[in-house]
Amino acid sequence: MSTISYATFAGGCFWCMVKPFDQWDGVYDVVSGYTGGHVENPTYEQVKTGDTGHYEAVQIRYDSSKITYQQILELFWPQIDPTDPNGQFQDRGSQYRTAIFYHNEEQKQLAVQSKNDLDNSNRFDKPIVTEILPAGEFYPAESYHQDFYRKNKAEYEQDRAQSGRDEFIDENWK
Repeated sequence: MSTISYATFAGGCFWCMVKPFDQWDGVYDVVSGYTGGHVENPTYEQVKTGDTGHYEAVQIRYDSSKITYQQILELFWPQIDPTDPNGQFQDRGSQYRTAIFYHNEEQKQLAVQSKNDLDNSNRFDKPIVTEILPAGEFYPAESYHQDFYRKNKAEYEQDRAQSGRDEFIDENWK
């Protein structure tokens, strides 16, 4: 019996946060969108200004009998620089900060524990600043942002290569 659950993460540019999750058994879909702000139904043009309070984020719909929230957390951390309070890689601004948005108390406890474990691992010389926040309204991004890495492969690969994300991941997570 499948059990549909949701996980929501901000990890900088949402284009780079889809592929790491949507290739796992039990993940139904990964939607790029906006959350955490004060503007209803924001557009990409509004969010990219940094004035709406929203994060670029992904919301993962998954079967928790096939993949656990803990496993999804373990996929999340190595996609980001959890020590950067001002964005991710080439993307700067509050809309590109990292965060885990929990949907229930169990997710909150697991997120806090995973953050503490990472902080205590001494993997990084700086503190872990990724926020852990209650999930709120999630607004799907415009259709051209959905599955961007598949629909616009060349642009995605060029943007990712320029971002410095892969170099950081190779240096700090492999």
